[in-house]
Amino acid sequence: MIPFLELHKINARYEASFRGVFQDFLDSGYYILGNKVKQFENQFAHYCGVKHCIGVGNGLDALRLILEGYKILGKLNSGDEVLVASNTYIATILAIQQAGLKPILVEGEGRLFNFDMNALLTAKTEKTKAIMPVHLYGQLAPMDKINALASKEGWLVIEDAAQGHGAKHHDGRLAGNLGDAAGFSFYPTKNLGALGDAGAVTTNDDALAEVIRKIRNYGTSSKYVNDELGFNSRLDELQAAFLIEKLKTLDADNEIRRNHARSYLKEVVNEKIRLPFYDGTENHIFHLFVVCVKDRPKFLSYLEENEVGYLIHYPIPPHKQEALKAYSGLSFPETERIHDEVVSLPISPVLTKEAVAEVIAVLNRY
Repeated sequence: MIPFLELHKINARYEASFRGVFQDFLDSGYYILGNKVKQFENQFAHYCGVKHCIGVGNGLDALRLILEGYKILGKLNSGDEVLVASNTYIATILAIQQAGLKPILVEGEGRLFNFDMNALLTAKTEKTKAIMPVHLYGQLAPMDKINALASKEGWLVIEDAAQGHGAKHHDGRLAGNLGDAAGFSFYPTKNLGALGDAGAVTTNDDALAEVIRKIRNYGTSSKYVNDELGFNSRLDELQAAFLIEKLKTLDADNEIRRNHARSYLKEVVNEKIRLPFYDGTENHIFHLFVVCVKDRPKFLSYLEENEVGYLIHYPIPPHKQEALKAYSGLSFPETERIHDEVVSLPISPVLTKEAVAEVIAVLNRY
């Protein structure tokens, strides 16, 4: 059996260092917003090429706190519209709703799995104040086009970089430094994954960073002094310590993923399987390797028979979810096609070349 993802094996590579940092954590006696959080924030800000990184509880909170911060700064107001791709994971949309803003779903496209730019132009209104591109599956969104439109319209650009750790734009900037602010998730399965929930905000905006540092911790500016109505969403000290260790190998791990993807793209030859677009650059980190097939149930049965693991990201589009039933009357045919056809295949830094070759052989026999 070739598992979809061997998370234990990924983290086993760090076991010795994890034991060391855990002992340091125990010895320090400092468990909330300590030196490890500060150290990770500094290192990840430097890695992304931004002035500020603020560690928070998870990726959903990262996006919400950005929006809440902009409301406090007067750059957003309750009821403002935020454009978001209709084929994203529901968390992107939840962050917008929970911040008292209105998500405007925009039809997706199946090349980069991002905004259909023509649909984007027709979705905007005078109430549109921000756009939230998602680097879905590890592929950078078309940020040049998005930023050009946002600049023309006066919109904020907020990256959902939950799947984009280390993806590099053609000008050398990384995900997290391609808009006004970005939200990251360090959920354990991410390319940079913690051993529990964790997230971060990155930005070059000094005022936004100051506000988010307050509102992640009850709105506190100093002990028992609350300037804002805040939240409790702090990056855990121990998770920060683990992330410091894993950040050291992120680029190397991403390159292993790209090499596996290159093998799939070069050697899988089967007209029944549509392979993902890849331009050969570092703008894709292949958090997921996603193919499209017309008869997915048949394909999944075939993979199971041949002991190849898989997952579906994601089986139900957001506008078809019961939680978002207010959107159920909308029509997004391309988004629905994407959700009906996508299958994620094994790809990770601990997947062997032999396993990749076996998956390729199985796909070519389909």
